[in-house]
Amino acid sequence: MDTACHPAGAAGLVESYLHHCPAREVLAVLADKWVMLVLGVLRDQGAPIRFNELRRRLDGITQKMLTRTLRNLEREGLVRRAVYPTVPPRVEYSLTELGTSIGAISHAMGVWAVQHQDRILAARAEFDARAAAEPEPLSVGPSR
Repeated sequence: MDTACHPAGAAGLVESYLHHCPAREVLAVLADKWVMLVLGVLRDQGAPIRFNELRRRLDGITQKMLTRTLRNLEREGLVRRAVYPTVPPRVEYSLTELGTSIGAISHAMGVWAVQHQDRILAARAEFDARAAAEPEPLSVGPSR
């Protein structure tokens, strides 16, 4: 069985919405909040960075979540983990060539989020106000 997905149509769009397409798994990895933020810090750093410095830069991330995220990114080939034989061992993380290539996309998403945050927050508030003003549906139960 062919598990690869192929370009669809003249635009060359990948059929990543298909269940059997491996690109769908890649998109799921990239869609994670912490993945995008870790990639952003590593891109902005531009040089290897140690775990604790990375954690300091990522406000709100737990040690467990950062470890899990870095391992996933290393598994996907986006992050390089370098261990130096010192006491205690020094571990640094950096982007691979593949990780660097996703940088333009993740950076563009970050810029877009900053540019549109006010409109998104306003839309959220408007939606929440509408939802709060809508009457509760009547529950239909057995009549007595």
